[in-house]
Amino acid sequence: MLIKERVVNELIVKALIDQELKKRGITVTKENTDDAVKEIIEKVGSKEQLDKILKQNGISPSDFKKDLAEEVKMRKLASELGGTNVTEADCKKFYNQNPEKFKYPERVRASHILLAANPKQIEEKLRDEKKNLTNEQVQAKVNEEMAAQKGKAQDILAQAKKDPSNFAKLAKEHSQDPGSAERGGDLGFFAKEEMVPTFSAAAFKLKPNTMTEIVIESPYGYHIILVTDRQAAGSQPYEKIKNDIKAYLQNQKQVEQIDNLVESLKKTASIEYVDSSFDPKAIQNEIQKQVKGVNGADGTK
Repeated sequence: MLIKERVVNELIVKALIDQELKKRGITVTKENTDDAVKEIIEKVGSKEQLDKILKQNGISPSDFKKDLAEEVKMRKLASELGGTNVTEADCKKFYNQNPEKFKYPERVRASHILLAANPKQIEEKLRDEKKNLTNEQVQAKVNEEMAAQKGKAQDILAQAKKDPSNFAKLAKEHSQDPGSAERGGDLGFFAKEEMVPTFSAAAFKLKPNTMTEIVIESPYGYHIILVTDRQAAGSQPYEKIKNDIKAYLQNQKQVEQIDNLVESLKKTASIEYVDSSFDPKAIQNEIQKQVKGVNGADGTK
């Protein structure tokens, strides 16, 4: 019942917002959406990185653009409503009152070369392509491919050790991580918790400008890691993040403005329920009946 009530409310809110957008003549052009996509690409680093994030979260590019267009509409609506201005004083106040939000743990900056190898993925591919293989044959081929990838990684590691200055070139040529290969394998700064345990354990043992002595295995495959910098735990300086704070506070104010608008529209709107069972009052009554039934069944009052 609670799910039903939430869904009904979401549908009502969407209808009210759509009517308000139409009334105000607020639309979103392809150019508006493309500009919003560019902003996000700048924040995450590259289009490839954005594609990787979407894939990891199971979001298709078309769904992403559709959702982003809706977000742009809401921004335009909130802007028309006014009251979303954020001052420098607002940003500084938020920064000073929330010091914990701006602390960061020890981080390292590293580059890597990845030779992709995941046993389960290899097995699934083999079973799709060669359905007549026995379990033993599949396992043998999985082991063979894993060994081949590890061998390639070891050969590349040997080349990197001979001349570490060639690491970026080797990454561009051989790394199978599309998000970092074009940047010479550079992953930027990251904390231990941001990477898989085996990768982090190896990276955080290294001093700047040193490389792993052996190939490191993770669920993604085989890595060669070069640490290029380290950063002690600390707090982000205000000047560096003030734009992020401003964007966050503006978003909070926009959400508040939209919420206030929705509540106002609900009070003046004429909402009819074709099926009376979807009326929030009817849903609440049904919930109360169920609660009383449960209390009566166990003897409580």
